[in-house]
Amino acid sequence: MIKLLIVDDSALMRKLLEGIFVGQGDFEVKLARNGTEALELVHSFDPHVITLDVQMPGMDGLSCLAKIMIETPRPVVMISSLTEEGADATLEAMHLGAIDFVGKPSGAISLEIDSLRPILIEKVRGAANARINRALRLRERVRHQFRAVKGDREGLAPSFATTSGDRLSPGLVLIGTSTGGPAALDIVLPQLPADLPWPVLVAQHMPSTFTNSLARRLDNYCQLRVVEVARPTPLLPGTIYIGRGDADVIVSARKAGIVAMPAPAQTGYLWHPSVERMVNSAMQYYEPQRLVGVMLTGMGHDGANAMTRLKQAGGRTIAESETTAVVWGMPGELIKAGGANMVVDIDDVAQVLVQTVDPDATH
Repeated sequence: MIKLLIVDDSALMRKLLEGIFVGQGDFEVKLARNGTEALELVHSFDPHVITLDVQMPGMDGLSCLAKIMIETPRPVVMISSLTEEGADATLEAMHLGAIDFVGKPSGAISLEIDSLRPILIEKVRGAANARINRALRLRERVRHQFRAVKGDREGLAPSFATTSGDRLSPGLVLIGTSTGGPAALDIVLPQLPADLPWPVLVAQHMPSTFTNSLARRLDNYCQLRVVEVARPTPLLPGTIYIGRGDADVIVSARKAGIVAMPAPAQTGYLWHPSVERMVNSAMQYYEPQRLVGVMLTGMGHDGANAMTRLKQAGGRTIAESETTAVVWGMPGELIKAGGANMVVDIDDVAQVLVQTVDPDATH
């Protein structure tokens, strides 16, 4: 049995969530109305996984999460409103150690909860099997606290200019991630130097209401500029491009050169933004030797086939190790397919990536 603790200040939401998981037959469920009750049940019930409302009176979800991750770390799935404020709070939760999140219905909860049932079950089951590395979470919290002070980029080297006259990139880094991705990106991207000669394109499975907040947040403490791909955007050195959620991010050609652009999600791809589609599109415009694929933590197998083809064609690929991946699904599938040139811990990904990108590469 999977022991699940549901924490929500709404009696209706608690009842609906309880019904969903009790109906599965393999969940033992306890309920908490607030953060104080949740902390008591964490010790007495010892749940395998927790769903935690972001916004609650008294001790809010973030304060409760911080205490859980410090005292008794375990997988937590945040339940968040799909607003800009909710997105910012949810990303804060990811940096504090939450595994994943689910957006609350925007309308009548009792009418819309059924549409969320499959994804709720999938994410909570996935989280129950996720790996919580206490030392890794402590490092993330320290980094997070440090960045809260250094958010003005004081002391960081300036990023490349990104005017239309700049030379387009000689190559491209492609990063794919899903569950646990925001925390992984928080470790990898700030380590990339301002003079990295290739741009970085990221497909993180996430709704559109969250990807802009993710880009803005990362931009505060990365040496490279970070932007969301909301329109056709030239791929220039000195920039990290975050694919817009609820769509796919693809590489294409325009008069100005090679661009990243959002594309309507296609039903042939299960997850969005699709890592598979991003890598396939990049291979149409770059020689394989000018591409580096990076697969970080995530549930499922998105991108494993495309990155394997990239390696077979002469490109280079990096997979996060099972040791540090919160969910080893995506990098694990890449490794099983023989598609990873290198397998490294999350703290070493940036260094290996920088060494892999040729600083003297030209068109």
